[in-house]
Amino acid sequence: MVQQYQSPVRVYKHSFALVMMAYERRFPTCPQIPVFVGCEVMQDEESKDGAVRITERRCKLNVEAPYILKKIIGVDFVYFIQKNVLDRRNNILEIEAYNESFATRVTVIEKCRYFIHPENPEWTCFEQTASLDIKNFFGFENSMEKLAMKQYAQNIAKGKEIIEYFINQLKEEGITYVSAWKAPQEGSPEEEKKNVDENNEMYSDKELCNADSKLPSNREMQLSSDYIERYLGKLDMMQESKLVQLRHSIEELRGSSVPGYATLLRFLRATEFSVEKAREMLTQSLHWRKKHQIDKLLDEYEMPQVIKDYFPGGWHHFDKDGRPLYILRLGQMDVKGLLKSIGEDELLLLALHICEEGLHLMEEATTVWEHPVSQWTLLIDLEGLNMRHLWRPGIKALLRIIEIVEANYPETMGRVLIIRAPRCFPILWTLISTFINENTRKKFIFYCGTDYQEQGSGGLNEYINQEYIPDFLGGSSEIYIMEGGVVPKNLYRMDLEGTSGEHEHSLYHSISLSRGQTHHVFIESDDPGAVLTWDFDVMRHNVVFTVLHKSRNSENGALPEVPELAIGGDHEIVATKELKDNYMKVEPSIICHDGESIQGTHIMQDTGTYVLQWQNQDDQAEFLPSISSHKAQLMYFYETLPSAHYRGSMMSLQSAISGRSEASSSLSR
Repeated sequence: MVQQYQSPVRVYKHSFALVMMAYERRFPTCPQIPVFVGCEVMQDEESKDGAVRITERRCKLNVEAPYILKKIIGVDFVYFIQKNVLDRRNNILEIEAYNESFATRVTVIEKCRYFIHPENPEWTCFEQTASLDIKNFFGFENSMEKLAMKQYAQNIAKGKEIIEYFINQLKEEGITYVSAWKAPQEGSPEEEKKNVDENNEMYSDKELCNADSKLPSNREMQLSSDYIERYLGKLDMMQESKLVQLRHSIEELRGSSVPGYATLLRFLRATEFSVEKAREMLTQSLHWRKKHQIDKLLDEYEMPQVIKDYFPGGWHHFDKDGRPLYILRLGQMDVKGLLKSIGEDELLLLALHICEEGLHLMEEATTVWEHPVSQWTLLIDLEGLNMRHLWRPGIKALLRIIEIVEANYPETMGRVLIIRAPRCFPILWTLISTFINENTRKKFIFYCGTDYQEQGSGGLNEYINQEYIPDFLGGSSEIYIMEGGVVPKNLYRMDLEGTSGEHEHSLYHSISLSRGQTHHVFIESDDPGAVLTWDFDVMRHNVVFTVLHKSRNSENGALPEVPELAIGGDHEIVATKELKDNYMKVEPSIICHDGESIQGTHIMQDTGTYVLQWQNQDDQAEFLPSISSHKAQLMYFYETLPSAHYRGSMMSLQSAISGRSEASSSLSR
């Protein structure tokens, strides 16, 4: 496999003539590059007028490899041929180097160029490309490739420092300025023309002057090493190279209509720096943006009044890393009301507008903080989350939004803080997590209960400065975000009423319990450590809820035979007696009142049969006196999460126990 490298432009804030004088001091040896042992000048020619100088050197490099490898290949040194063409008239130095040693087994080609900065004639630019192709190297192809690229990366990192070192050395000697080359005044026009022709002939003979050596445009100059450090952050040499390659690849497709480098870098990171995958993903995203006029969204989007009044989300200062902070009080959001009043497309448009605002705020933050800010932080408050948020059309809309955002705004989410997660959250997380990119999932940090209030390491203030923690979370910062609430039904649009009703109850069951009735759900478990999770709303009257368990039959290890569902009649009496005699409570009974929403989980440590039991409160003389004969109504959802899926994703989901996610402690900050 051929390894290729293409550098961004590196800028020396010194004149071309001074840089050239410093460059010459790298020879015949350079202590700053220990592997460069020395060189022999094989050719050194100048044109008659001194405008062009061609130098060819045979360079000796020490082989930095393990002792055993040196013994196998039988050498301690390798040789490279370096050809330099210095064009003083146009202020360009072109360098081409290739390996002489092992040329039939390994091909190494490097091309470099020094030239005047197109915007500042007192500055000098440097860029380089290189390729490494190891065809056959005594069975050590992979090892040699890694060694070569490692050494090359180290040399590139030192390159700019070395020139600066020799420039400082010149300054210590009193040389701070070197006059630019000027053509000799003597001679007739015919002689001058002859000199120019000779210069061109020297270029032609060495085949070093070609179309690729033209000066870059001002647009290309933007990607300098200084620009990378200031606006993009630290990149290694191969990441820099991939960024340059992607830019050129997109330019070939779209001409001057190319996104900024920050955008290119995000798509590269999303595809693990695969230029081909990033190009495909970015091209599709650019088509999508054009089709839906996304570039006009910030200027032309008009927020519906329902969103202004009932959407509980908004931007709020920055986190400790300088990232813009968006707060969403998801538990206070009436998903059904919003969808029925504005529709799924309008909710998607709102999400895209938030993403576009995030891009704009990141640019501003980069300018304000004077360091790269390429991501934003999302804080999701789940207090109040209940079964109504698991409404199927709402889940469907959320998954659609996630899919579109993941495809078109990759690597913009730096951190997701999930706070006050209720016990129904594992259900929601199980439904949506598979649709979230793995890299994004790693950025989720979970808090249960009041763990977010911990001081120092482990609390919310680990990521957000204390003065910016919202007042509704116990902080002192006033927040200008709507509290959400139920969207009045008179705001529902008639044309949206029938779009989702058929799926409304597909996630849960509805039941009615008359006096004396009990409802059971039997769950057989053969997976120790699996998680049983439930969520139910009491729609009318009061019920008592209990979780029971019966272990495996001790004689043959078989699970007991039980009815899947038992409600009312003689069957109910038999089931209740069987439960009372053979099952034990694994969760305390709780009284659930009219209108309450209850969520919970239980880790099924033992195999056997588990039972979710709801009883009409009037039938519970042993618990409470009868207070009513009304029917009780409720709707419920339950799910068993396999132990393999559960382990490591949340800390402890057992009833009455809350804890910060284990994942949060292992995530990168």
